[in-house]
Amino acid sequence: MTTVRALVARLIQALLDIVAAVSGTYYSRKYAAIARRLGLARGTASNRRGFIAIQIDGLAYEHLVTAMEMGYCPHLQRLLQRGEYNLEPWHSGLPCTTPAAQAGIMFGNNDDIPAFRWYDKRSGESVVCKLPGVVMALQERIAAGSRGILVGGSSFVNMFDGDAARSLFTLGSFNRKHFFESVRGLEFLLLFALNPFRTIKVAILAGWEYLTDIYQRLSMALRREHPRTLEPGVAFLRVISNVIFREIQTFAVMVDIYRGVPSIYTTYYGYDELAHKYGPTSRIALRALHSIDTRIHQIDTLRRLALTREYDLFILSDHGMTSAKPFRHLYGRSLGEVLCALIGGDPYLNESGDAEQQGTMHVYYLVEELAAIERNVGLPLAYIPRTLRRLVSRRIAMSTEEARPLDLLRRSDLVVRNSGSLSHVYFNVSPARLHVSEIAALYPNLISGLADHPGIWLVIGREDEQVVIMSRDGVLTLNGSPAYAVEGTDPLARLPAPWLAAAQIERLARFSNAGDLILLGEYDVESGRLVCFEEQWACHGGLGGPQEVAFMAFPAALRWSLRHVTQASDIYPLFARRYLADWRPLRPTPEATPAAEPIADHAAS
Repeated sequence: MTTVRALVARLIQALLDIVAAVSGTYYSRKYAAIARRLGLARGTASNRRGFIAIQIDGLAYEHLVTAMEMGYCPHLQRLLQRGEYNLEPWHSGLPCTTPAAQAGIMFGNNDDIPAFRWYDKRSGESVVCKLPGVVMALQERIAAGSRGILVGGSSFVNMFDGDAARSLFTLGSFNRKHFFESVRGLEFLLLFALNPFRTIKVAILAGWEYLTDIYQRLSMALRREHPRTLEPGVAFLRVISNVIFREIQTFAVMVDIYRGVPSIYTTYYGYDELAHKYGPTSRIALRALHSIDTRIHQIDTLRRLALTREYDLFILSDHGMTSAKPFRHLYGRSLGEVLCALIGGDPYLNESGDAEQQGTMHVYYLVEELAAIERNVGLPLAYIPRTLRRLVSRRIAMSTEEARPLDLLRRSDLVVRNSGSLSHVYFNVSPARLHVSEIAALYPNLISGLADHPGIWLVIGREDEQVVIMSRDGVLTLNGSPAYAVEGTDPLARLPAPWLAAAQIERLARFSNAGDLILLGEYDVESGRLVCFEEQWACHGGLGGPQEVAFMAFPAALRWSLRHVTQASDIYPLFARRYLADWRPLRPTPEATPAAEPIADHAAS
């Protein structure tokens, strides 16, 4: 019996070898012709392993597990079941957004990227990480002194290029330096369009996606689920993201696998776009995820043929997503409108001759007002005016040389930049970052009003070298040490790892472009739902729920551990150490950082 089984096994292996040989010949000829038409040279065979990184934007570890259980990721599930791959969660850090995550993964540096959008008080410029010029400037800054993980490789449909030699639809290298590479990109699109079979396939998929979007939104409107309007162009944008780009980037990756490019990184955005509108585990979003899994299968099939070199395949996300309800839908006003109501209508006018004296008097009046508020509101909200009163009293005692001039004529000049459940608020009375005591002096009712709002969880500011986190239940003060001072109830106590959240908030609050105030939307642990400052029904950017925990599936033979990864930049050394020749770390690697609380506890919450 054993002999028969061995014979059958050998026959099956021989058959598989024949299929592999035939497939290899077919793909070699097919992609050789494509590469010639593109003017792309095939690399020489190499014994050095390359890697392919496929990023699924916005897919949380928790939601991936759910999707596999429901049968929406069959290929990835097979890789895990066969023991070829390990799947691990990792903390994406704060803010949990694509620019911060991808900068950390590709360059090991995501400092001073406070959100997806923010405001530069000194220059008066708004920054949005979907504009090529903005992302190019960011990449120039974060890449200084660091080698990207894609040196000599390719970047397709990413935010940053990781120092790739060739890129397509990558914001960080859009129209940058390499004119001829851009021309080849256009030729690549032309070649794609002239391929009859692929053109017909894309046309059918695009038409189906367009009609599906209209049907789904009409159906949900009739059932009055998540009130959304039929915005013009939304269905078209869905086709672009979820069909056109998906097919182009898959084709591009497969061409470069044939060419033997040493490193390839691509991002699929379709799931993220639909999850924002319909929810992370909605049938609509999960179907998009299934399509992505199918493309990963195609890429993996070609990778296994090793036409030019052996490749390691990585499947990962940049952050997760948490179910949410929009702030405006819950409270009838936007966050900015609430802020304006708390500040008051008319600008404050101060005579220039008496400015310093009147300003001092206003601060003394403020101390008295805060004392009255403290007496009237009672516990636990009394902690907030008491803390503010102490901070303001300290500010009064400061010397005039330390005081900063405030343009009180711009007292009502307010800038609000929302990124999911995270918001940065800027007051243009000064180009410098305002202290909590200065904000309280200008707007006595603002901070306590924000902390008491049911849609706002945390109000964060700075006072000298301290970071102050306020909520309706207590105040947390951070000063750069592991220990922190709590008055009342710890505002972060509802999280599974408060110490980690505190460290991430402190790091964010110390960024030069962070808001004068940083707000986080309310997070209900029982329902697992956030309040989102944008018009989204699932969001990321802040703290709370699955948005904080990304995933990575990697070859089991690597024996990597992501247990101590606390932000995206901790992922960079893993790739750099294995795939960049002569790489030396400029900062501590994940193994060198203090032991972190087991992420499994966090992911399961």
